[in-house]
Amino acid sequence: MGEMRARLLVIGGGPGGYVAAIRAGQLGVDTVLVEEGPLGGTCLNIGCIPSKALIHAAEAFAEAGRHAVGSAFGLRAERPSLDFGQTIAWKDAIVARLNGGVASLLRKSQARVLRGHAVLLDGKTCAVETDTGPQTIRAEHVLLATGSEPVELPFLPFGGKVISSTEALSLPEVPGRLAVVGAGYIGLELGTAFAKLGAAVTVIEAAGRVLPQYDADLVRPVARRLQALGVTVLTGARARGLSADGAGLAIAGEDGAEMVVPADVVLVAVGRRPRTVGFGLEGLDLEMNGPFVRIDERCATSMRQVWAVGDLTGEPMLAHRAMAQGEMVAEIVAGHRRAFDKAAIPAVCFTDPEIVTAGLSPEAAREAGHAIRVG
Repeated sequence: MGEMRARLLVIGGGPGGYVAAIRAGQLGVDTVLVEEGPLGGTCLNIGCIPSKALIHAAEAFAEAGRHAVGSAFGLRAERPSLDFGQTIAWKDAIVARLNGGVASLLRKSQARVLRGHAVLLDGKTCAVETDTGPQTIRAEHVLLATGSEPVELPFLPFGGKVISSTEALSLPEVPGRLAVVGAGYIGLELGTAFAKLGAAVTVIEAAGRVLPQYDADLVRPVARRLQALGVTVLTGARARGLSADGAGLAIAGEDGAEMVVPADVVLVAVGRRPRTVGFGLEGLDLEMNGPFVRIDERCATSMRQVWAVGDLTGEPMLAHRAMAQGEMVAEIVAGHRRAFDKAAIPAVCFTDPEIVTAGLSPEAAREAGHAIRVG
């Protein structure tokens, strides 16, 4: 068994982890980053970047289709076709190029990268299973950046025609009929994209409207656009599982009536949960905030010199939040005085039209006792 020593050990190579490792390396902190999968984490590999690439391709295809119908000033084009396999290959090439960019930045900052699965033995020691055998790392500081994963419903386990957002970004073809369980930003971003690519999309949402976590005034134009795109939206409805014949999704409507939504593919997009299992976290004396690791304004956990950033620490689960936290922790380890102020974290929902938010919603501002003005 080999042994390595470092001042900072980063577990997880997503936006929070790799940014922390790069910044720490730039500041002269001896850093080791451990990552089992591709560098870049969910955002770069199976989240933000590939989904936006697919959304861009879908919009270009839909725009070409609009020209095929004709315009008031006489423009008419041939009806477009799409090689979806080439679209996916183009998306994968973008991801691969950015993977290489992250690796290059880590090398340039002199942060060491160890590929393998990390399990913490205590707050200062980590065992890593690598392709070349077990490795032990001892560090003064440990940064937890293990990210999140899609929530799986017990009555709709992933597999076969039931997929998460990960599989949705690598489908071999555009499904003829797509059922989307969950009308949050992930479900609607992907549902809208596949509707533009030609799929018959049905969205099932338990709440009374789509995007329930967003301000209702901002959501109305999105709801109108979904209708224009031919997307069927069933609110106040709950998925029950695949139908008895497996040909569709069984749901209970707002009135309790049972029905089946025909579907070739069922995308479950009901949220994400922190990745806390399998890293030895249960053996540490970490205070939790529900399923999340509790942190303070410096991203410090309840254990001395153990830090946590990103999706592992709760909402909002945004890459740029994790990046800002990771950069801050690196600077604290280097001796700087820093704290994280989450007053106004911007977020974009890439629906059609897109929704942009920053700071408190009108409802949250009222609840906080502020006098507000809406324009």
